[in-house]
Amino acid sequence: MELLIARNPDPDSRLPFLLWLPLAGGMVFRTSGTWPRTSAVYCYPVPAGEWPEAPEIVERASLRSCVRRGAAIDVVLDRGRENRSQIVFTKARGRDAVFGSHRAPANRPART
Repeated sequence: MELLIARNPDPDSRLPFLLWLPLAGGMVFRTSGTWPRTSAVYCYPVPAGEWPEAPEIVERASLRSCVRRGAAIDVVLDRGRENRSQIVFTKARGRDAVFGSHRAPANRPART
């Protein structure tokens, strides 16, 4: 199971990347950036048919988990750092919106 990020072949698109998730036969999003690191990335859902036959892959990552939970998709990569993210379906300014965001680990209390 893999997460794939490719260059968007549409030169007129303001969203330069495509994100492919292995859910429901494949979910595709146009995105403003690659994998979320520290800030939210805007995602626009598109039909799975928009995934190109020969994509220019810019990032490929093995997944430990990719599960839809209500209005969110929890994504856990198979790597040590920057491995947890969520794709969240929400409303912004009265319109449907989708964001990918990095989930930082919980702060641990200092040892004394």
